[in-house]
Amino acid sequence: MRIAIAGAGSVGRSIATELAGNGHDVLLIDRDTRAIGVDDLPEVEWLLADACELSTLEDARLGDFDVVIAASSDDKVNLVVSLLAKTEFGVGRVIARINDPANEWLFNDSWGVDLAVSPPRLIADLVEDEPEEEPFDEGTLPPLPGAEIAESVLRADSPFAGGPESGLIAALPEGVALVAVVGPGGVRAPEPERVLSVGNTVVFLAEPDSLGPLEALLGPVEGNPEA
Repeated sequence: MRIAIAGAGSVGRSIATELAGNGHDVLLIDRDTRAIGVDDLPEVEWLLADACELSTLEDARLGDFDVVIAASSDDKVNLVVSLLAKTEFGVGRVIARINDPANEWLFNDSWGVDLAVSPPRLIADLVEDEPEEEPFDEGTLPPLPGAEIAESVLRADSPFAGGPESGLIAALPEGVALVAVVGPGGVRAPEPERVLSVGNTVVFLAEPDSLGPLEALLGPVEGNPEA
């Protein structure tokens, strides 16, 4: 990706170092000659200019960049850069640094900001909201990356109503697992020999790509964003 960073202070330079090290094309923009360190970051392109000036961003051909990061130590500068990047150059993703948490309310899409990052707020949250470890409950499923919960109600015309759960389990597409059946008796774990009834809600853990085939098998499935 091509990434432009406004502000070559310690934060901007650190971001540039990380991104350039990951193989991205990075441009650093700053008007302060003291911030320019071509020898320190030879893999980064530099532009000595005011990032708040429209002419500067035109010279940088900002519209050719995939991401713009407003990383200066001045919130006013970051807002102006974000607004120009989005409205004048149509940059797809604009990320802005918030220096003063009191200004957080300004950093939204009205100013062209897609994502705002407030280091003071992040640090405070880490201190105040230290997560507590929860004991594992053998009766619950741990979250699985990329998996979704989906459910379907068995209708009268379902080929699985009146048959054992094993029949449904055997017919499930790859990437789908039956995890529970909800009926008059409440929520029950799967039991292959138990008979499914009309009105039962069957609950699955499914990979996103398997939701379509699951709908083809059972009809509408809640939890599928395309349903």
